[in-house]
Amino acid sequence: MSIPEESSDGVAEPAGSAEPVRTPEELAAREVLRRRRVVLLLGVALLAYLIDLGSKLLVVARLEGHQPIDVIGDIVTFQVIRNGGAAFGMGQAMTVVFTAIATSVIVVIWRIARKLYSLPWAIALGLLLGGALGNLTDRLFRSPEVFRGHVVDFISVQHFAVFNLADSAIVCGGILVVLLSFRGSNPDGTVHQVTKEDKSA
Repeated sequence: MSIPEESSDGVAEPAGSAEPVRTPEELAAREVLRRRRVVLLLGVALLAYLIDLGSKLLVVARLEGHQPIDVIGDIVTFQVIRNGGAAFGMGQAMTVVFTAIATSVIVVIWRIARKLYSLPWAIALGLLLGGALGNLTDRLFRSPEVFRGHVVDFISVQHFAVFNLADSAIVCGGILVVLLSFRGSNPDGTVHQVTKEDKSA
């Protein structure tokens, strides 16, 4: 069963296995839409990246080497931790591996952007890209060495892990991607019916 896809003018089109025949005007309008979605993706990524970078610079300058600051009682505190692993402090001995993974994620997102027409997907991928770039910057430029740099984490939640805003962006983007996929939404704007067989697969 087909479900309509979003066209360049916002009107739903049938989603089928074959690419619909489009006039030159429709192709031009669709390319404009794609560029707008890419601009949105990059805008979200840049915002997430700058917020993460600014927060890290601030906490390193003000908090590193000092006692933790209580934000919400002793439930949420700010304290600087240098993390050589992945998000939330996992995989401490695999810094180079996580650097390669982050680089691969960025490449995959950029490839998807070439056929990006969905607004929610643009936001989700922007969050993932901004978060990946934020932590990758730490791995490339922070001590102890290039590709092995330790990520700055500073948000400590009681009985949980210490993380940063890049981790938060990655998690939010990942959750949005899962929700969009569960609903059958694709980055190119098409929507497919999610059947019981798909859910059980």
